[in-house]
Formats: sequence, structure tokens, C-alpha cells
Amino acid sequence: MSDAMISSNNTSKPTIKTKLKSGWLIWLVVIMMLSAGLGIRLYDLTDPPMDFHPTRQLRGAIIARSIYLNILPNADPQDRQLATTYAGLTGRYEPPILETLVAYTYRMMGKEEFWIARIYNAFFWLLGGVCLFLLGRRMTNATAGLIALGYYLFLPFAAQASRSFQPDPGMVMWLVIFSYALYRWGEPHSLKWAIITGIAGGIAIFTKPVAVYIVGAASIVVVVFSFGLWQSLRRLQVWMMAILMALPSFIYYLLLGSGNAADYIANWTVALSHLIIEPAFYVRWLSFVQNWMGFSVILLALIGVIITTPRNKALLCGLWVGYFIYGLTLPYQMYTHNYYHLQLVPILALSLAAVGQVLSEHLRKQSRFWQILFAGVALVGMIFPCWVAIATLKADDYRKEPAYWHGIGELLPVDGKIIALTQDYGYRLMYYGWRKVDLWQTSSEQDLAELRGREKEFSTRFSNKIEGKDYFLVTAMGQWKNQPTLQKTLTNNYPLIAEGDGYLLFDLAHPLTP
Repeated sequence: MSDAMISSNNTSKPTIKTKLKSGWLIWLVVIMMLSAGLGIRLYDLTDPPMDFHPTRQLRGAIIARSIYLNILPNADPQDRQLATTYAGLTGRYEPPILETLVAYTYRMMGKEEFWIARIYNAFFWLLGGVCLFLLGRRMTNATAGLIALGYYLFLPFAAQASRSFQPDPGMVMWLVIFSYALYRWGEPHSLKWAIITGIAGGIAIFTKPVAVYIVGAASIVVVVFSFGLWQSLRRLQVWMMAILMALPSFIYYLLLGSGNAADYIANWTVALSHLIIEPAFYVRWLSFVQNWMGFSVILLALIGVIITTPRNKALLCGLWVGYFIYGLTLPYQMYTHNYYHLQLVPILALSLAAVGQVLSEHLRKQSRFWQILFAGVALVGMIFPCWVAIATLKADDYRKEPAYWHGIGELLPVDGKIIALTQDYGYRLMYYGWRKVDLWQTSSEQDLAELRGREKEFSTRFSNKIEGKDYFLVTAMGQWKNQPTLQKTLTNNYPLIAEGDGYLLFDLAHPLTP
């Protein structure tokens, strides 16, 4: 063999030293990306939880406070009782995992700091990001895995949603771990990965039951792809995974009778199921999602599913089918609540990895100049969404809210019952003002009642709502302007006994003389 041939053979394959150097470089980039992702999620950390779906975040804070005061030995008995009562009014649709974790952290700190939940969820999201990179790299290559991780970490919507006080970021973390374990199980079909898959899928569903659609669909597609339908039914590992996935939720919801899942299904799935036969629903759904994820990204992700390998297709198709079925069961939320789409972020990211693989393979054939230029473009693609995410968090300052709502709670009468047109189901007043009020419907809730076929004529609804009430509080001034009939009824028939910055209080017990 000639020296030229030996030289050619030595340079055709990367040496062990080159592989190690490349591996360390990749992980250095991963660590830098994770650090940047953590940084934007901890920005403006202590701002009150009105920055993203305050109803959902305040609900978590109310439940965490209740748990905290019940485990605090020297808590004021009246505060403990009120907190427990308020927590019971929020509706339990999933187990309070995050709230319990936060409450015990309060106990260790010796005080209540709601932003603890932001730190936990930020770390949950980053842990999911590590697993997402490992899975993306395994499905494609390291460069494509970095592209998937970049989208997952720096999408402005994900940056904001993944730090909010709600169980969804934790659910997404477990969905990513489940997806990674399921893909690994599909290689040797080992017992170890079957157990990990079952446990991760079970915890994802336990954390938030809507995860069952993605967990179930992905499992079915991957299992059938591996063995075929009839052979799958004969595999002990398949049944073991299914039992592990179902067991935690079976115990919590059926044996212990916890949660209000039946009411949730009746109100949000059954009552609104007619929406799925309307073509406009799908237009609204896609339009809503593309506002937060990017229409071009959705198209590229679907192209990624089409061009990837059959084994990758099995996992990705299962995840996409699960998301689609999930959307059909909660049609109203699909075009009104953006955080209901948070689990779509890792699905899009993994689908983009297939496109990234094609891109990276083509990039290897380019000269060093074009590779460096690509790295610069990628860096801009990371910095810009970080800036957008920080600008979004910085746009509003809610630090005056706690004192304001505490003041509202102080001025409200204690000699009668109050009905209110107020923000976030009264949770701001409940959390900061320690006062509970009955609720007058917002305009969006009235539209929802109409969709459910439960709309009532105003006079009937008004008389039913104010029966037994002594005061009518208005703090949602935007809603007040949007309901002229309510304005006219109250101002013409009931005395205004208090008015201030952003609130009105009417006396229902002493109507004006006609």
C-alpha cells in the first residue's frame, strides 16, 4: 500500500482524539445554550405573577399558600382556615405536585415567595431540554440536535410559559423524557427502557391528565411499528408499560376519588364538542398556533416528519397524532389559551431536527468560510428571540398590584355578600386581599355560555346573580365598558357608595327609589 493511500485512509475517518474534541465542543455549546435559557427565564424573577395567564398562576399560588399554612406549625389559625377555603374553591383538575413542592420550599425558607415556582419550572424545562438534545442527536445528529434545542429554549412563547406557576412545564419535561425513553426502547426493546418509558409516561399523565393523548398515541404508533398490531398484544413489555403509564392516575382519580376531571370533561369537551365539525374551528386553531410558534416553523416541522427515517417517523407521527386528538377534545382552548399548546414546542423541535440533519449534512460539504457564516447566522437566530423574550417580560411591571389588591380587600364591607365583575375569577382579590367574592360573568364567559347553549336573558341572569347579595364590586374596568346593559342597570337603580382608582362599589341592598 502506498504512502498516499495510507494518508488518505487516515484522513477519511475522524480519529478518537477528533471525536473527543468534537464531543466536548458540542456539550460546551449545549451548556452555553442552557445557561442562556435559564438566564432569560429568571429575568425579572420577583415580578408578581400577572405576566402570563394570571388566573392559572394565581390559582397555583393560592393552593401553595394553603399547603404552606397547613404545614406551618405557628400559622395563624384564621389565615390557615381562609387559605384552605380559598384553595378548595379553585377547582382541582390535577394533583398539586408543583404547589406541594413550592409550599415545602416556603417552609424551608420561612416565608412565602411565589417566584420559587418560576425557578422550579425553569429547571424542569432545562432538564427536558437536555433530554430533547439527546433524543434529537440520536434521531439525527448533534448539529440537528442543537437546532432542536435552540428552538425549544429560545422560542419567546416557550420562555415566558415555561417559567409560569402552573404544572404544564413539568408535564412537558416528563413528555420529553418519555419520548427519549420510548425511542431508546425501540432499539433493543430492553426491559430497562420499557420500565423507564412506562414510569415517565405515567408521571407525565399524572402531572396533567391531558398528556395521555400524546403518551398514548406515541406509544401505540411506536409499538405497532416495532412489532405489528397482533404481535404487540402478545408482548409482556407492552402490557407492563401500559400498566405503569395508567397506574398513578388510576390510583389518584379513581381509587382516591381526587380531582374534578369528570366536571372538566363535561364542561370543556362534551359541551363544546360541536365546534369540531365547524371548518372555522381548524382555521382558528392553526391561526392561533402560528401566532406563537411561527407558521414557517410549523411547515418546516411537517416537512421534517415527511423526509426523516421510518423509525423517526413512527415517533414523530405518534406525537403529532396525539396532539391533534388532544386538540379535538378541548376545542375551545385550542384558539383561546396559548399555554394549552406548550407540549407542541418539543414536538416541533424534534420535527425540525430532521430538517436540521439535511442542512448539517449539506453544510459539511461547504468551505470553512460558509460554515463560519452559518454559525454566525445561528448565533443571531439565538440572540434575537432571547431579546424578544426579555423585552416581553420587561414590557409590564406588576409590582404595584399586591398593594393595590390588598387595599381593595381592606376597603370592602364585611357586613354583606359581594358579587364582582373582577379580574381572574377573583383570584387577585383572593390572594392579595384575602377576600372572596361571587363572580359576574365577563363578556368572554358570556360568549362561552352561548357556545355551550346556556345563555340566559340579561334580566333573568342579573336577578339570579344578585339574589342574596348586598354589594356589587367592579374592578375590571375594560369589561365594565364592554357591558353597557350592566352599566345602565347598576347606575340607574343602585347607589354608588365608593369609587376610586380602578374600582366601583354599588349598594344592592338599598336600591334607588324609582
